[in-house]
Amino acid sequence: MQIVENVDVCVIGAGHAGCEAALACARLGLNTVIFTVSVDSIALMPCNPNIGGSSKGHLVRELDALGGEMGKNIDKTFIQSKMLNVSKGPAVHSLRAQADKADYTREMRKVLESQDNLTIKQAEVCEILAEDLLDESGNPTGKKKVTGVKTFTGTIYNCKAVILCTGTYLKARCLCGEAITYTGPNGLQAANYLTDSLLSLGIEMRRFKTGTPARMDGRSIDYSKMEEQFGDERVVPFSFSTDPESIQKPQVSCWLTYTNERTHEIIRGNLDRSPIYAGIIEGTGPRYCPSIEDKVVKFADKERHQVFLEPEGINTNEMYVGGMSSSLPEDVQLAMYRTVPGLENCKIVRNAYAIEYDCINAKQLNPSLEFKSIIGLFSGGQFNGSSGYEEAAAQGLVAGINAAMEIQGRDFLILDRSESYIGVLIDDLVTKENREPYRMMTSRAEYRLLLRQDNADIRLRKKGYEVGLISEEQYQHLLNKEEMIRNEIQRLKETSVGASKGVQEFLTSLGSSTLKTAASLAELICRPELNYEMLAPIDSERQTLPAEVIEQVEIEIKYEGYIVRQQRQVAAYKKMEKKMIPEDLNYDDVPSLRLEARQKLKEFRPVSVGQASRISGVSPADVSVLLVYLEHLKYGKKED
Repeated sequence: MQIVENVDVCVIGAGHAGCEAALACARLGLNTVIFTVSVDSIALMPCNPNIGGSSKGHLVRELDALGGEMGKNIDKTFIQSKMLNVSKGPAVHSLRAQADKADYTREMRKVLESQDNLTIKQAEVCEILAEDLLDESGNPTGKKKVTGVKTFTGTIYNCKAVILCTGTYLKARCLCGEAITYTGPNGLQAANYLTDSLLSLGIEMRRFKTGTPARMDGRSIDYSKMEEQFGDERVVPFSFSTDPESIQKPQVSCWLTYTNERTHEIIRGNLDRSPIYAGIIEGTGPRYCPSIEDKVVKFADKERHQVFLEPEGINTNEMYVGGMSSSLPEDVQLAMYRTVPGLENCKIVRNAYAIEYDCINAKQLNPSLEFKSIIGLFSGGQFNGSSGYEEAAAQGLVAGINAAMEIQGRDFLILDRSESYIGVLIDDLVTKENREPYRMMTSRAEYRLLLRQDNADIRLRKKGYEVGLISEEQYQHLLNKEEMIRNEIQRLKETSVGASKGVQEFLTSLGSSTLKTAASLAELICRPELNYEMLAPIDSERQTLPAEVIEQVEIEIKYEGYIVRQQRQVAAYKKMEKKMIPEDLNYDDVPSLRLEARQKLKEFRPVSVGQASRISGVSPADVSVLLVYLEHLKYGKKED
């Protein structure tokens, strides 16, 4: 007898995207089931066990501001934390934390198991059930609507929305030289049936690959030949809800060493045995996270490459060999690793490998992460052609929120490029021809001075509150913080200090030039050599403020000119984003459009003129033509 269950949402996959999607739906009151090929792989870190890093730290902070879980989870399970790029401006400061891999998975699983409205199910989903969507006259519209999913054992789950978060599991195969295993990451079961169901629904699939380095037995490593890498003395939390004092704890060390010419000789001498160069691998790999083979070939002039040894956890000897991912055979791996200082006698616990998997071309998605042609089918994470835990989690959260919004008859949460890195990530995925796994970088965000990690709560907390994932207490905390920031900036602008002898001597002692006339405290803070804290002795009216308020006050004052200029750029950008394009617009009717632009616009079906302008092959002249046509269309409708 066939089992049939009725739920609101089915989430397929319990990696970083699936966890965020399922938690969002359940917390918004929807009966949710999350499927995984192994309950032991919930929130698994099959590659480097760290969260954050350059630009990725921004994503985690934004996810937290919206009500996601990743930031809270890494705050509970980190073993080393470091703020990157502190010698540069605040726009590129990024938090990065090394996780205890086992603890991270365990804690996230505990959160899922404790969540109301959420059921965890170990099962392989092999089919998406959908029906043709009909118009008011009963005729097919060309679109479909999701009705449920079917598992390998035959159980049917009827539902209102499905969220695909399959990561690297679809038809996965792992390659280590000539040895090929048809499994998912870490030897886990692959999902071999769902691809065919997706193809039957008209979804375009593609093949990508990624890789991971070997794990070493820490006891076989000579750390005396390496440079010790410490965490920050003062740890900054990822989550805006975490008390900073609660996470000040002893941290483990990481270690830095380098490859050398001998390493490179071994790699070059065995390229014919690499699946990448032997033509065995079909998928496209990530440009910004290359294997050691790729580095040696593409950067042949470099005499050495960095290698980071990072612990996998407190209760294990396994060390992650960052910077040396590979798909070379085991004997070559051992030989090349043993040329690296400190690894001369290393023992490999887990071989490095490359993994190939099925994913989609994300141009099939709307900015809501719902498929354009299938109502109720959403997608998030590496399945969308991205790479990285943080990118996956961010997409999972947005897909989960929007699945809930659709079921509840509410407006989608659409984040644009001017308000978040998440917006940049999703916009790039759905408007650009991404022919390799997409990785987030600060350089991709044109408004990055406004999109700092430190102000993610100010930018996005209200949206999380409106959605329903941020509590009243958390929102009121934000409003109080904003008020304190405004008041303190105003006070500093209105408080002047004269050119008295005491003030002049004070400024001279700090290596700053003396005053010729009175100046406001805000003007003094603008000086590169001065900051808010330094001016305390000449600021008699100063009240004690939280560190998070002081940080915003200083940045807002120091970078005011740049911030105002970027805000003007955003205002112009917003105008284009507000010019919506009818979903059924026939681009063949738009005169003077170049053939390439016409083809690309038909292919991507942008929702706004702003989105159209970012599609490769659509020129500024094409955008002007489109604007004129839309105005005529609008005017014609008014005449009617």
